[in-house]
Amino acid sequence: MNDEDHQQPDERDQPLSRREARERERERLAQELRSQNTGPIELPETETDAGAQSDRAEYEAAAAAIPVAGTNRRDEPDDATRPATEAEPEHDPVAEIFSETIDERAGRGRRPKRHGRWRGCLVLLVALALVITGGVVGWNLVGDRILGMFGVHNDDYEGDGNGTEVDFSILEGDTGTSIADRLEEHGVIKESSAFVRVVMEQPEEPSFYPGTYALQEEMSAASALSVLTDETARIENTVTIPEGTVARDVYTLIESNVGIPVADLEAAAEDPQSFGLPEEATTLEGFLFPATYTFDNGVDATTVLQTMVDRTYQSLDAAGVPDDQVWDVIRMASLVEKEARITEDFYKVARVFYNRLDIDMPLQSDATVTYGTGEYDRAATTDDERGDDSNPYNTYAHTGMIPGPISNPGDTAIDAAMNPADGSWLYFVTVNQETGETVFSDTYEEHLQAVDQWQQWLEDNPDYG
Repeated sequence: MNDEDHQQPDERDQPLSRREARERERERLAQELRSQNTGPIELPETETDAGAQSDRAEYEAAAAAIPVAGTNRRDEPDDATRPATEAEPEHDPVAEIFSETIDERAGRGRRPKRHGRWRGCLVLLVALALVITGGVVGWNLVGDRILGMFGVHNDDYEGDGNGTEVDFSILEGDTGTSIADRLEEHGVIKESSAFVRVVMEQPEEPSFYPGTYALQEEMSAASALSVLTDETARIENTVTIPEGTVARDVYTLIESNVGIPVADLEAAAEDPQSFGLPEEATTLEGFLFPATYTFDNGVDATTVLQTMVDRTYQSLDAAGVPDDQVWDVIRMASLVEKEARITEDFYKVARVFYNRLDIDMPLQSDATVTYGTGEYDRAATTDDERGDDSNPYNTYAHTGMIPGPISNPGDTAIDAAMNPADGSWLYFVTVNQETGETVFSDTYEEHLQAVDQWQQWLEDNPDYG
């Protein structure tokens, strides 16, 4: 026998038993599954006998044990392994809301929470809020102009203020009109006309009590009136002295807010030099500095007055006023305080009066005349009053400086009296009573033109004041 006769037959050439064939098929499928790295595989259900069913269970167990790439869940492949399909449309919660009918939403049943929808709605709400806010800001900026185009003028604010506090004082003898003017000057109300109108609309004439009240900037006229007519709203032991207030009214404010009688204050003020005033001073007029003061309970008259005088000297020192010029500066400052309204005009007004003094020209100030009459709560004077030379404060009849201060000036007036503007003006007139616009002139002819401008404004605004 040769070697070929002794070779064993190749197993691949031998017929396979039925069981062996199933095992081969199982191995082939497992290898194919590993190479493809996909999800569970379904075997063809061709076997019906009990052995085939058992083998099928084994195949499924083996396939389930093989991990699927990109996910830790065997039944949910991630985007990287998901077959490419048609792109899903972007989710638009607003469009979805409006695209569905009420019945469709009602019959939809309970659905899982979709945070994307609520985020979209939140973005929409924020956008709407921004649009509304922008509209409010825009209206605040140009709303009055728009109303003006249609002939509508808004002279009032809305609400209780912007949060910026203002200590406001009501003086003895104040009327609704005088209070309205100062409220506008302090920025509490938009225009004095609104406050006067609200006062007139009341079923009974409001009663105003002297004292200091806590208000805010940009209040409605009605809101400001409500506070100012409430006697219990007065600030106790805190007194605010407005710029330009005369001594008599200062004493009234102290009595109303601190509780010290006017008689006690006047008695304490009988010796001005005891408070450190110049020897020319016969009263404390001019040295009771306008500011807000808070005193302890039981404080006496002398302490209150000395506190105010000390504050005046603090302002004089800040303006660089030498001791030998205190009396002259405080008199000029008291006059400027009564005549000027806009900050820059304080320095120009001071220059006008100094220029007149230099050429011995009468100061011609109505404020000095009314102070001498004792009726200083008005601005206008009569021909008889201006011609009365018995009034030492009549600057129409007398040249030179006034004999004493006519009000209690603040920091700006004191600084202007010490540091007047440069200029050759001899005249000034306020041509717009509402804004305080003032025209300064070198010659009388120029001044007459400015007076015409002022008179024209009065004709155009007959209801002012």
